[in-house]
Amino acid sequence: MNVPGIRGWCPTAHRPMMSGDGLLVRLRPGSGRMTAATARTVADLAHRFGNGLIDLTSRAGLQIRGVKDDAHSDLLRALVAAELVDADPDMEARRNIVVAPFWIAGDLTDRLAHALAQRLAELPHLPAKSGIAIDTGAAPVLQDVSSDFRFERDGEGGLLLRADGTERGWRIDEADAFDALNEMAAWFVKTGGGESRRMKRHVSKVSLPGNWQLAVPSEGGDLWLPGRTKEGVVVGVPFGAMSVDALAGLLAEADPGCVQVMPRRCLYLETARPVAHPAFIHDPSAFLLDVSACPGAPRCARATVPTRPIARQLAERGLGTLHVSGCAKGCARSGSADVTLVGRDGMFDLVRCGSVGDTPDRTGVPEAGLLELLR
Repeated sequence: MNVPGIRGWCPTAHRPMMSGDGLLVRLRPGSGRMTAATARTVADLAHRFGNGLIDLTSRAGLQIRGVKDDAHSDLLRALVAAELVDADPDMEARRNIVVAPFWIAGDLTDRLAHALAQRLAELPHLPAKSGIAIDTGAAPVLQDVSSDFRFERDGEGGLLLRADGTERGWRIDEADAFDALNEMAAWFVKTGGGESRRMKRHVSKVSLPGNWQLAVPSEGGDLWLPGRTKEGVVVGVPFGAMSVDALAGLLAEADPGCVQVMPRRCLYLETARPVAHPAFIHDPSAFLLDVSACPGAPRCARATVPTRPIARQLAERGLGTLHVSGCAKGCARSGSADVTLVGRDGMFDLVRCGSVGDTPDRTGVPEAGLLELLR
């Protein structure tokens, strides 16, 4: 389905996207991890060149919001100097890799991430939103994170490469991991994957080679929830949005060694002190963890409704997973939710147990009507 208004690309640092509050400049920390000093640099740059707001994306990236056109080139130079962004625009666009959190130096996840990063230039050109997941912990945890090529483990701990949208994968050796990825990517391009844009859609129409569907992935696990871990602290970021002051305050309070940007809009603070900063989620049962909401109007030029105020009100009702989208793009959540609200012409369409692209159960509902309808 082609949803009106959805673009075939995502912003990067070199190619930012205009929103209602200025340019969105996206960066992807290597392996999703930054030193505390680098995280402070991000906060400083967002203060100097943006409007002081930072987003966490659904793929564990960061976005500096509200950058003015005449400030973008200076910001880009600073990001390259801090080694947060590749100086080559093509290479930066290719670094669409999401890494499962809680990896440690030298483990399989770390080794694969480094090996792939060194050879990304060898991959064929893929659609702009194509992504790679390195999900090789004891159990995969990135099933709900949008990715087209997935490195996972089988039930015996072996390595496999799985095309998104399939139940089984291709058993491979670590030494051959990149070559296998390159072969699968070449197959995707050769068989017309560019028209489908995403692997999941493509494999619903084109059959994969048989030997790529023999390995059964291990059963999925759950991402860590906010709270203490053995080695640090996980905090949730409401709606994936934080101010530079909040981030700076969190770093000062926790004094972490490093920060990992996690899917599900959380931060893992390694070797950190206990924290209780009010701008973040510390309770693993907090309703806001199950709520996705884009910035909405007026921060997004495409949105026709405010989103986060109604999302906060509805979160307290315990409706299950909730997605409030200001328009039909559905940027905050790609998958389904128990309740999905989509802004349209100043009203909301309601989808139960579905996503923004599904047929609504109700259309044209005003905000007050939602509060009455979703009791």
